[in-house]
Amino acid sequence: MATLADRWNIHPAHFWLRGQQPDQPIRFDEELGIWNVYGYAEAVRILGDPAIFSSDTKRLYASEAVNEHKEGNLIQMDAPEHGKLRTLVSGAFNRKIVADLEPRIREVTRELLDAVPDPSELEVVTDLAYPLPVIVIAELLGVPSSDRDLFKQWVTVMLEGTGQLSLRDRDLSEEDERDQRAVIEQWQPMFDYIREHVAERRRQPRQDLLTQLVTAEVDGNRLTDNEVVNFAVLLLVAGHVSTTLLLGNTLLCLDAHPEWAARVREDRSLVPSAIEESLRMFSPFAGVTRSTYTEVEIAGQRVPADQMIMVWLAAANRDARQFADPDTFIPTRDPNPHLGLGRGIHFCLGAPLARLEGRVALNMLMDRFPVLRTDPANPPTFVPTPNMTGVRTLPMRTI
Repeated sequence: MATLADRWNIHPAHFWLRGQQPDQPIRFDEELGIWNVYGYAEAVRILGDPAIFSSDTKRLYASEAVNEHKEGNLIQMDAPEHGKLRTLVSGAFNRKIVADLEPRIREVTRELLDAVPDPSELEVVTDLAYPLPVIVIAELLGVPSSDRDLFKQWVTVMLEGTGQLSLRDRDLSEEDERDQRAVIEQWQPMFDYIREHVAERRRQPRQDLLTQLVTAEVDGNRLTDNEVVNFAVLLLVAGHVSTTLLLGNTLLCLDAHPEWAARVREDRSLVPSAIEESLRMFSPFAGVTRSTYTEVEIAGQRVPADQMIMVWLAAANRDARQFADPDTFIPTRDPNPHLGLGRGIHFCLGAPLARLEGRVALNMLMDRFPVLRTDPANPPTFVPTPNMTGVRTLPMRTI
């Protein structure tokens, strides 16, 4: 996999894709004022201890523009509020409900593959990896999946950012505040779009997830419009980005290891474990943030209270202290306790759905196309933010 990063010119910050191990499990970035954690044991500890390591990182800097969208943002919430809000929709993503979606996922996958204009070549993201999960999550929420081109425009804006924020100064300058507002203004059409659907559900409830949020109560109180909108936007975005990157990254891993691609084609029982190994090797969400409530020691380093920590899941998934041959793609790896979908109370809510969509799509691709290979003359492109790892486009030849 080290050669894969150089072959396709993957983001230079992703050192773990180049077979490099950090010299220490935690390091302070003086320029950005952020603590970077790379070790597996350290990452597990941080993700599993919300009493010390808060998910509410936006409390560390004063930004009216950013704070406007905190309400109802599950990612930024700590217990007990996080658990109360997550419970409202967790039933929609339990294993039985998700398993019942398999026929619909197969139907959508078949329709998308039937619509490929030239069966000799695929653009995997455009033809399948993006529309499949968007259609599924849109149908669950109750918004028109036919609007998926709009969703893609809005999500692209989110993924084009650098993902970096300096914490050297807790009070953002006027210029930084303007920059934050400019970014959020680009997202605003997505929030306005969901807000219109929320208002419609309050007038006319339906049998969908958005109505479930609108009518739900937490501690005897209905959610506000802002809470519903922010929560629904998160579900719409995270509900498809995970699968889009998971499927594309798995295909890229198999392409880079043709011997394993042949084995997986021959023995389809290896498909789930190939997906898990790709999540470890090519983790879609490379890094997640936490903030310290109190002073704490991490791997011998004293980290003060109210500090930002970037937990590099992708680097932790290559930690040689945890994984034997960490830079080798081994779909039969067992156990494989990777952090590709998170850990702790913020473990990916849609993990069962993403895994099912990936398994169905990968099997149907292999059933339909005896050959799936990248084209050096038309290379894949990648999401530019260093906090994520995944293909933005993935052209593949099928002959």
